[in-house]
Amino acid sequence: MGNKGEALRQRIVAAADQLFYQQGYENTSFSDIADTVGISRGNFYYHFKTKDEILSAVIESRVSDIEDMLNQWSEKYPDPRQRIQHFIELQIRHQDNIKEHGCPIGSLCNELAKVSHALLEDANEMLTVMREWLTAQFKELGLGRDSRQMAMHLLARAQGSALITNTFDDPAFLRQEVKRLKQWLDDVAAKHIN
Repeated sequence: MGNKGEALRQRIVAAADQLFYQQGYENTSFSDIADTVGISRGNFYYHFKTKDEILSAVIESRVSDIEDMLNQWSEKYPDPRQRIQHFIELQIRHQDNIKEHGCPIGSLCNELAKVSHALLEDANEMLTVMREWLTAQFKELGLGRDSRQMAMHLLARAQGSALITNTFDDPAFLRQEVKRLKQWLDDVAAKHIN
């Protein structure tokens, strides 16, 4: 596939990603994606034969984007506490989307889990990448065996606050939870650094 074909494929994946987030995977049709990209269904089928192929490409793209983002933070911020804090603040940077649609990762994983979708394990990789990265940050902070538990706690609080913010249309709650998580991180770091 030439550069033009690959560029179109990437546009299809990006459009599908956005539609899956805004409407849900089940509620998004081939036509929705083709219309968003502005291509015929025939051209669409050249790149993707099934909706699951598109879902797989979306998941692969999201995992890659998450890994890239976390690697950039690891390079940019020398202190693991700063890296975790940046992770916590990610919700504030995306608060408008979270208010409207929830967390793109949690929403997709939840939707696929409800129907035991064949690609659920692949989708779970998005959260696994975050969990492993957070675990490494907490280890670097000196939490040792508790690092994975702390990573899971942070992921659970972040997912829960995104769900509540979306459910009650309450971005003030999200900001409050981010503030509390940052205080929790300060307390955890102080306890293990001293």
